Amino acid sequence: MIPIDDCEQQMKDQEYLTETLTNMPARTIDRFIPQWKWTSTIIYVLLAISYLLIIILFGLVASQGRSKWDQHLENLYPCGAKSREWKYFDGACYFFSFTQVIWHTAKSKCEEENSELVVITNQYEQNFLETEARGQRFWIGLSDHNTEGQWRWVDNTDYRTSFKNWLEGEPNDNSNNEDCGELYEAGKWNDVACNTKKFYVCKKPLPP
Repeated sequence: MIPIDDCEQQMKDQEYLTETLTNMPARTIDRFIPQWKWTSTIIYVLLAISYLLIIILFGLVASQGRSKWDQHLENLYPCGAKSREWKYFDGACYFFSFTQVIWHTAKSKCEEENSELVVITNQYEQNFLETEARGQRFWIGLSDHNTEGQWRWVDNTDYRTSFKNWLEGEPNDNSNNEDCGELYEAGKWNDVACNTKKFYVCKKPLPP
């Protein structure tokens, strides 16, 4: 027979053991909560830094890509990607019209594009224009409509000392009514009535 005191002691020991086992997981979790919170904070910080680095890297790659694309467009269109109808030659840009107008209208249209009816300065430029004209007739920036016989370029280049490429026998002011210059057959120049409609060539410096 077990003494009463021993029974009571066993019951107390059992209660203590039960309480210890019950409370141990909670105490253990409580002990690790601060460490878990600190670890989570570090993870969030590292994720934020990684995200920021990805954004920066993407920006650098995109910027480099745009730079290469801009350079590609510049190589394709020296006169500007938004001015693809302009052709580049020897430091200048040229526009060959698709419509025919009278000389004064052609002059105005070129001025609207911050350019002027082409002033031909040398044989190389003449050859370029002749090639691009493909046998069509184009107005050039030359006329004597102010004073008969005194031909002037629209930019006031000295006509007397400048390059010339008149067709043989021209200018002849046929019928006293031919006061404007045009690119004619084989690129030669011809004087013709200013109120006839022809294509035209505008010229402007290469954009900076």
